Amino acid sequence: MYNYRKVTDDLYWVGGDDHRLSLFENIHPIYHGVSYNAYLLMDEKTVLVDTADWSIGRQFLDNVEGVLGDRSLDFLLINHVEPDHAASIPEILLRWPNVKIITTEKAAMILRQFGFNIRPEQVDEVTEGDSRCFGKHTIAFVKAPMVHWPEAMVSFDTTNGVLFSADAFGSFRALDGKLFADEVEFDKEWLDDARRYYTNIVGKYGPQVLQVLKKASTLPIKYICPLHGPVWRKDIPYILDKYMHWASYEPEEKGIMIVYASMYGNTEAAAEVLARKLCEKGITKTRLYDVSSTHMSYLISDLFRYSHLVLASVTYNLGIFPPMHNFLMDLKALNLQKRTCAIVENGSWAPNSGNLMKAELEEMKHMDILDDEVNITSSYRENNESDMDALVDALVASFNKK
Repeated sequence: MYNYRKVTDDLYWVGGDDHRLSLFENIHPIYHGVSYNAYLLMDEKTVLVDTADWSIGRQFLDNVEGVLGDRSLDFLLINHVEPDHAASIPEILLRWPNVKIITTEKAAMILRQFGFNIRPEQVDEVTEGDSRCFGKHTIAFVKAPMVHWPEAMVSFDTTNGVLFSADAFGSFRALDGKLFADEVEFDKEWLDDARRYYTNIVGKYGPQVLQVLKKASTLPIKYICPLHGPVWRKDIPYILDKYMHWASYEPEEKGIMIVYASMYGNTEAAAEVLARKLCEKGITKTRLYDVSSTHMSYLISDLFRYSHLVLASVTYNLGIFPPMHNFLMDLKALNLQKRTCAIVENGSWAPNSGNLMKAELEEMKHMDILDDEVNITSSYRENNESDMDALVDALVASFNKK
């Protein structure tokens, strides 16, 4: 049974929702599911834009057949070949063996690496500046390498202003019957999932995203059709502004994240004291996280959101507590930068986590590390009060800077 929706008069969403998958890319929790989006243009020629993960293959194929009716499929336009969007390509080729594939040279190469049986004469390889006309509609192609795979491109329908944006502007969360961002309370319900999607999936490639945003700024975009999440037809400057912040690593807002690593609760208690003292000074935009029990994707997402980071860690085997060390490695891998940071160290003997955490932060770009530091031996006591107060004052001063 088909379950598609119209985007414009002759463009249809033919994707589907997956509520069964628990880990996106087998790493990121998705408690509210995810959508796999594909689009079908019904012009003089029919054009399917990308496919879908095989987990929703049956629904996707029903939708395509439901929109096509008695027409055949003429073209398959592939912007991105990651398996969650390309897995249904073999079934498309079986059902419509004469379909012509439009994609990049590198995309065709990767599809063959995945074992897809694509004949050379079946592929129309395009590059930036190329366009194809399908009747009323002309679609132009723009390279988007490393957003977030090297073969990725985006496609722009110059007739009706539709940008097929591949993984850019995507989001975790199933659509559940809705399609457009203006059909949901995006800022309240979806923004956290969109940020967590971008920061963990695409976040490393900020410079490449900025290049695509620069190109996009020259286009008269009326719709953004991503491969996950809702379609944008209103308030497009809103989501473009979010992407500019995330891609340039500028914080969305002022806020202090306190991420602690505690074995028996003593470092946690110190982190709670810090949070309380900040609130007493009027800094209430604080978030406290146990690095051992909070999935890394949420930590990464909120750090792209907030301006300040405090790392509080026990010393473990003369090093950084492993979950905290993993967090720092993820920050470095995702190229996070432009944050103000502070250190709280704990250790019963030979405390060393503070110096090691500071060394990791110093290897990252444009990180302002406060000189004030709190060093705890085993548990937070009265003799730590003056150092904690000094750290709080330094954080408040930094926070209140224009």
